[in-house]
Amino acid sequence: MRDQLQEELGQLVAPVVPHFSAGRARVRLGVNTAIHDDTAAELESFARPLWGLAPLAAGKGEVPHADLWVRGLASGSDPDHPEYWGEPGDHDQRIVEMAAIGFALALAPEAFWDPLTGRERDRLARWLLSALPRETADNNWHFFPVLIGLGLHRVGVPHDHSAIRTRLERLETFWLGDGWYSDGPTERRDYYVPWAMHFYGLLYAQLAENGDRFRERAARFAHDFRHWFADDGAAVPYGRSLTYRWAQAAFWGALPFAGVDALPWGEVKGLLLRHLRWWQGRPVTGPDGLLSIGYGYPQPALAEQYNAPGSPYWSLKAFLPLALPADHPFWTAPEEPAPELPAVSAQPHPGAILMRTGGDVTLLAGRQHHAWVRQGAAKYAKFAYSSRFGFSLPNGTLGLEQGAYDSMLALSDDGGAHYRVREEPLDPETTADTVRSTWRPWPDVEITTWLTAAPPWHVRRHRIRTARALHTAEGAFAVDRDAEVDRAAGTGYARACAPVGLSGIRDLDGSREGEVVDCLPGTNVLARRTTLPMLTGQLPAGEHWLSCAVLGVPEGAEAEASWRQAPGRGTGT
Repeated sequence: MRDQLQEELGQLVAPVVPHFSAGRARVRLGVNTAIHDDTAAELESFARPLWGLAPLAAGKGEVPHADLWVRGLASGSDPDHPEYWGEPGDHDQRIVEMAAIGFALALAPEAFWDPLTGRERDRLARWLLSALPRETADNNWHFFPVLIGLGLHRVGVPHDHSAIRTRLERLETFWLGDGWYSDGPTERRDYYVPWAMHFYGLLYAQLAENGDRFRERAARFAHDFRHWFADDGAAVPYGRSLTYRWAQAAFWGALPFAGVDALPWGEVKGLLLRHLRWWQGRPVTGPDGLLSIGYGYPQPALAEQYNAPGSPYWSLKAFLPLALPADHPFWTAPEEPAPELPAVSAQPHPGAILMRTGGDVTLLAGRQHHAWVRQGAAKYAKFAYSSRFGFSLPNGTLGLEQGAYDSMLALSDDGGAHYRVREEPLDPETTADTVRSTWRPWPDVEITTWLTAAPPWHVRRHRIRTARALHTAEGAFAVDRDAEVDRAAGTGYARACAPVGLSGIRDLDGSREGEVVDCLPGTNVLARRTTLPMLTGQLPAGEHWLSCAVLGVPEGAEAEASWRQAPGRGTGT
């Protein structure tokens, strides 16, 4: 398996090679539409493959075209070279990519530092040092100067260790306990916890031979995080930066790298390898073989403001175990199948209930939000996220078809022309099987939502206090719009059955009608799943209660049996 991962890494990196510039410092993979400049974007495309190539080199693997990266390091850090990367400023994207270079120097200096001449080393060191005093975003970015410092220390370059200690002290303020961080002083506890906060902490613990607290925290986190993965290896698509794809499982490779045996090695190995296998064969590359912006297939609408053409190569973090020798227990242990886990896992820190049904995972969300990123409401504030069904993004602002409001309660005060949904959950509370939050789509409308796990269903209960008349529409999971879909709707229910599975919603109050909305082309995001079962209704001003039960299961006889066994009224109160 180690040989297979080495080969897979080579296949992922090979399409990047033809795009190197003459001086080897710039890699232009396409048109840059990110908020940072073209030079930073081309540095990103140069540096991010190092997340996989450095472990390959450290594990004594043959680094394909290593000379390209060595020459690029020399040219890009030379102020007199036409391909100079430029001085990093405060909050500069260059600092992010400099961290990948620092990581490569710390892990495999013999591949990326030793081949440089004395003058080239001096220029590279000076350029890396220039990042240490710069201001960064107040979140996981504090780890980037730490990683740069690890690289400088490994190759014998003196630097200000007090600045690194200041970064580490600030990162401590994001620690929540029970294995969890927040990504800065925010409500975000998404994949940046495993693939950034824990990943970098474990790198530091191992490479600096310090920081046992990072190992202890990661060990605790592992027991919660394994609930985020389905039996087939799929992770729940949730939050920002989903275009980093299999970086979702990078944490499972960082554990053995840092010697953290929180779970049996065979189980950790299975979590990582099943996830990597889940991605195999999915159309995540373009015709040129380059990784695309998107998730299950190319979809530019999924991009964040900071995603440039080279951003998806962040996914190569998942190849960190290649740094381990072939006789490491991670490699020698037999891969174990997905562990048997409880059907419901309550996780208060991320404000989530993780529910398992037939090997799939549904995350009931009630805490996190992110208004700055594109489509933040769809990525964070839907009621439910499924490893099987994915989710949709709006492709416009008019009506239910353009809104694509799967797993949302959408409300309109203009007769259905425009809808609003939950964007910022407030006052969250997580109990053994329920997550609650309050939200205000208008100043005079307050909604409290309870989401309760009732596997294979989940129940939604809303208390709506409104000073205006509203139209409502509530969606279940979305299904594949391109496959043959069996749609049905009636009084108090709607459902859609496709090869991917059955998605359905039942009214528990007898106050809403069912309909099925066929979303317009272009709303598909994760797996072309855009047909939404809906329940609709009208509410006058006043206080109202709405309850429904939502099902999402694989297609088959068991799906029909599950549909017939919907929770009764009063469930989830």
